Amino acid sequence: MKVLLVVAVVALIHGSYATLLIKGPTEPVLEGERITLECLLSDSEVNISHVHFEVFSKYMQCWRPIWERSWCYYSMQVEQTADSLLLSIPHAGRYYEGPYRCVSDAENATEQDKSSLPLAFKVHYMGELSLSREGYSSYLGMPEEVKVRLGDDVVVKCSASSSEEPNYSWNKDGDDWILPSSKLTLKKVSAMDGGQYTCMAEHPSVESLSKKRTISITVLPADAPWYASSNGRLVLMTSAAAMSLLVLILSMTVFLCRRAKQAKTSKGPIDDRSQKKPIYKSSVESLPSTSGDKQPLV
Repeated sequence: MKVLLVVAVVALIHGSYATLLIKGPTEPVLEGERITLECLLSDSEVNISHVHFEVFSKYMQCWRPIWERSWCYYSMQVEQTADSLLLSIPHAGRYYEGPYRCVSDAENATEQDKSSLPLAFKVHYMGELSLSREGYSSYLGMPEEVKVRLGDDVVVKCSASSSEEPNYSWNKDGDDWILPSSKLTLKKVSAMDGGQYTCMAEHPSVESLSKKRTISITVLPADAPWYASSNGRLVLMTSAAAMSLLVLILSMTVFLCRRAKQAKTSKGPIDDRSQKKPIYKSSVESLPSTSGDKQPLV
């Protein structure tokens, strides 16, 4: 919002006097499309070879020049013609919205020739739909078929990353009702609530951007075992993972304890050669003594 305000202020001050012009897309830009920006000179003596593109960095809050060989702009292509400078962006993304401007570094450039008006455009996109069940972690994902017990409550939320907040709606196959909400709520489900439910997300500005995803809700009979439902299977999977981790920890503990015990018992007594043979007075290994006996000392 601040960037757009800066662009508007600059346009009002600099608008009618600029001789360095920049042109870009006039229609909504979709993610992945190719974009071409053009720098033009109008009634100016400045040579186009002294002109370059700049982009405003929202993170550094300053203008940065675009060089084709720079690693920051490796995907951009700059081409110079006789009277214009072209900047091509092969795949438009949410980080290429600008604003952009043309800047001259010629020494004889007047105040009107130094830079053009800023140009900004909106890149529209919409990611894949994500479904999550209320009360459960979204990291586990949601199966295409949800099995619930009779009388349970089911709340499913639909979401998608988008350049603008999408318009969500739910409908059930075979019924003519449409729920304009991102959340589907079924209280105390009965057998009649089973079926295919579809979530639709539509971009508010671009009609061609829309996503949908369908799930199947199966209502189990009242006498169905607890582990037959999706909740029961989740509990079983979580318990099995916890037991596997516990077994692994216990196995590693027993292994390390046995290894430490074997290392401790494998050390034998100190090799004392004096205990293997008697020591005499005349031997090299004898101890100094004043006694004259010839009996072994040990």
